[in-house]
Amino acid sequence: MFDTMTITKAGGALCVALLVLLLGRWAAEELYNVDHHSEDHVSGYRVAVPEDGAAEVVEEVAVPFEEVYAAADAGAGERLWRQCSACHALDAGRNGVGPYLAGIVDRPVATADGFSYSDALATLGGEWTPENLSEFIANPRGYAPGTAMSYGGMGDIEDRANLIAYLATQ
Repeated sequence: MFDTMTITKAGGALCVALLVLLLGRWAAEELYNVDHHSEDHVSGYRVAVPEDGAAEVVEEVAVPFEEVYAAADAGAGERLWRQCSACHALDAGRNGVGPYLAGIVDRPVATADGFSYSDALATLGGEWTPENLSEFIANPRGYAPGTAMSYGGMGDIEDRANLIAYLATQ
């Protein structure tokens, strides 16, 4: 069954396979290697640094929420509402895990009929202005420590503005 010719063919096939792999590796290295190690070729971008070595610090200018809210898109906020709809409803008087949010914009805090608020929100006072809602949505537990709302927060100011613009239409 295994004669000398069969063993020779199997050994030759193994050598050819190794040769193809080595040649393939070499070809890929030549095609895709970007590290040429020459002095006139530099990979990446050159960044100008001041002579004293101190890098310039660029401060981000925080855009006031009022400006972002003025340009908010209620249509985009409707898509964001899906996250909130797991616990809240838009129908007045229909509470879920959270209170209904119909008419929430400029409504006094903790005044949804038939909902039992946590002490943190019940004693908070004030109104749900767009600015207050934005701060609350950004970090509910930071805005009202002890709140029962387990939402982690919405970091993007534009998303918050769009969501509040949508809630203002309800």
